[in-house]
Amino acid sequence: MIKPNSLVIYKNTAAVVLSVGENNKFSIKFQSVPATATKPAVYETQNVRAKDILLLNEGPVSSLESVLKFAVEKCPSASDIYNLEQANEIFLQIKDCYELLSGETPGESYPFNELVSLFRGEVKPDEAWGLYCALKNTVYFSQVLKDQLDGKIAFTVRPQQEIDSLVKKAGEKEKEAELRSEFIQRLKTGKLLPEDSVFMGDVEALALGKTDKSRTMHDAGLKETPERAHKLLLDTGLWDITRNPYPLRWGLSTKSASDSLDSPPEEERLELDCISYAIDNAWSTDPDDAVAFDGKYLWIHIADPASTVQPDSPIDKNARARGATLYIPEGAARMLCESCLEDYALGLKEKSRALSFRILLDENGAIEDCSVFKTLVKVKRLSYEQADDLMESEELKPLFSIAWKNVERRKKSGAVQISMPEVHISVEPETKKVSIEPLVHPKSSEMIREMMLLAGEGAAKFAFKNQIPFPFVSQEAPVIPDDVPEGLAGQFRLRRCMRKRSVGVTPGMHCALGLNMYSQVTSPLRRYGDLIAHIQLRAFLDKRELLDKDTILMRISEGDAGAQAAHKAERKSNMHWTLVYLLQNPGWTGEAVCVDKGMKLPLFSIPSLAIETFMPCPEKTELNDVVKIKVKKIELTELQVEFEIVN
Repeated sequence: MIKPNSLVIYKNTAAVVLSVGENNKFSIKFQSVPATATKPAVYETQNVRAKDILLLNEGPVSSLESVLKFAVEKCPSASDIYNLEQANEIFLQIKDCYELLSGETPGESYPFNELVSLFRGEVKPDEAWGLYCALKNTVYFSQVLKDQLDGKIAFTVRPQQEIDSLVKKAGEKEKEAELRSEFIQRLKTGKLLPEDSVFMGDVEALALGKTDKSRTMHDAGLKETPERAHKLLLDTGLWDITRNPYPLRWGLSTKSASDSLDSPPEEERLELDCISYAIDNAWSTDPDDAVAFDGKYLWIHIADPASTVQPDSPIDKNARARGATLYIPEGAARMLCESCLEDYALGLKEKSRALSFRILLDENGAIEDCSVFKTLVKVKRLSYEQADDLMESEELKPLFSIAWKNVERRKKSGAVQISMPEVHISVEPETKKVSIEPLVHPKSSEMIREMMLLAGEGAAKFAFKNQIPFPFVSQEAPVIPDDVPEGLAGQFRLRRCMRKRSVGVTPGMHCALGLNMYSQVTSPLRRYGDLIAHIQLRAFLDKRELLDKDTILMRISEGDAGAQAAHKAERKSNMHWTLVYLLQNPGWTGEAVCVDKGMKLPLFSIPSLAIETFMPCPEKTELNDVVKIKVKKIELTELQVEFEIVN
C-alpha cells in the first residue's frame, strides 16, 4: 500500500511519497539533476497518478537524500560489477543468491522483497533503492516487466548463456574504455600513435562542419569549434596543411552534379553562317558564350542547357540547391554535370546550339532593339591573348569598337569602374604545390565583359517589353565622396562606397553599371539565376506557360542562398591556399600598397596575393605608398596572417 514516506519508482528514479490525495493522486519528491563537484543536486516535487509510479518499499524512509546516498556509496554500479577484484559485499551476496537459485525452475520470478531477504535479510527502507539498482546492474538477474505482475517488482534468474554474453560484452566495453582513456591522455600531451586515428572521427566531423560537438575534444578539455578541431588534426599529423575543409564546412559538394542532361532536342533553330568567337582564359574548360557582328546586328550566343532542363525537374532542383558552380583552386564542382559540356558548351563541336541575343544598336551604342532566337552557330575558340593579337582584324575590330562605345555610354550614365588586384590560384594535384599568378586583364577580356553587359541589358529589355516574369538585377547609386584619392587607394575607397545588389522581378536602375535595367543571362551552365532566366525565355519562345512572379522570386531566393554559400567557400578556400602558398615558401617577400589610414592600423593591399592586411607602418607613410613586406606569423586554421615591413 502506497502511503506517505513510501519509496516508489518514478521515471526510472527513486521518489518519496510526500502525501496521498483524493482520486488516487500522490505528491512525490525526486532528484531531477544529480549533484556535481561545483553544484548541489536539484530536487522537484510533483503530483502524479498511481499508474505513473511503482511501489518499491512501504517505508517509512528517513529521507530521499539518505536513500540516494546508500545507493551511491554501498551498491555496485553497472561499470564495476563485472570486475571481481572490485566486488563489494552486496555484489558477493547477490552472486551467492544466484548460485542458490540457479538450479530452480527456469524462468521462475521472485518478488523483489523476497529475493532481497534471501541474500540480505530484512529489507531496510533506506536501502531498498540501492539494492534494487544492484540487482538491475548485475548479470545474474533480470527484472520482470511491470505489467506482467500487476504492479509488483520481481526478478528472474538469467540463463548461463545470456550471462556469459553480457560478461563478454562488458569486458569488451571495459577494454574499449581503457584504450580510450589512454588515447585521451596521449591527445593531451600531443603524442598520438598512428592507430589513434580511429578515435578522431568526431574531431574530423567537427572540422568539416558535419556536427557542432566532439566527445573527444570535450573529454580532452578542448574548446569544441571547427577551427580548434582543424588545428588539432594538423597538430596530431592526421591532416596536413593542404587539407581544405571550407567547401564541406559550408555544406557544399566538391564533386560536380551527377544527373546527366538529355541530349539537346531536335527542334527548329535559326542557322547562322557567320563565325562567332568564344573568347576566354586559356585554362577555361566550360565556354558558355560567343560573340559576332554581322555588319548590322551584334550577336551574343549563350549555351542552351535550358533546352532540356525542365522547371522543378531533379536537375533543376539540384542546380537550384547549388546556386552556382563552385570554383576552388583544386578544381570546379559544377552546377550541372561534367558530361553536359560536350553537348552544351560552345565551340567544342563543329556547330553549337545556343540561345542567342540579336542586338541592334543606335549611333550612340545604346540598344535600339533586342530579339532572342534558338540558333545553330559556328564557334571558334580564342584565348584572350589570341584575341588581343586580332584586335585590328576584320572579324574582331567591330566588336572592340562596340565595346569601347558601350563603356563611354555607361560612364555618362554614372557607371563606376573599379579595378582591384586579382590572382589565379592553382594547386598541382599530385604534389599539392600552390601557384599564384597575377591576373592581367587583356583588352579582349574587357571587350567580352561589355558584350555580356549588353546581353544582360538586352535580355532585361526583351523580358520587360514582353511582360515575362524575370530575374532583374539592380543596384542603388553609391554615395561617392569628393576626395577620392588616386591609384589603388582610390579604387579601395570606391569599393567601400558600393551598395549591395538586389535581384527581383521588377526592373530597376543598376547604378554601378550605368544601366537602366539589367539581368544576368550569360552563364546558365554556371549560375542558377541565369539558368532560370533562360528557362523563362525559352518558354516564351515556345509559347509555353511561364513561371509566375512569386515562383520566380522563390527560386531566385533559393538559388541565391546556394550561390552565396559557394562564394563564401570560394573566398575562404582561396585564403586557405594563399596561406598554404606562404607556408610552402617561407622566404617570401613582396610589396604592399597603403590603401586606407582611417582605422586604428593602416590597411595595405598586397597585389601579388590579392589580399588585404592591417599592419603598423612609419607615420610618414601616405596613401599609395609601397613598402616591402615579409610574413611574421600564420594561423592557418583561423585564416589569419601577419606581415611586417622589411627595413
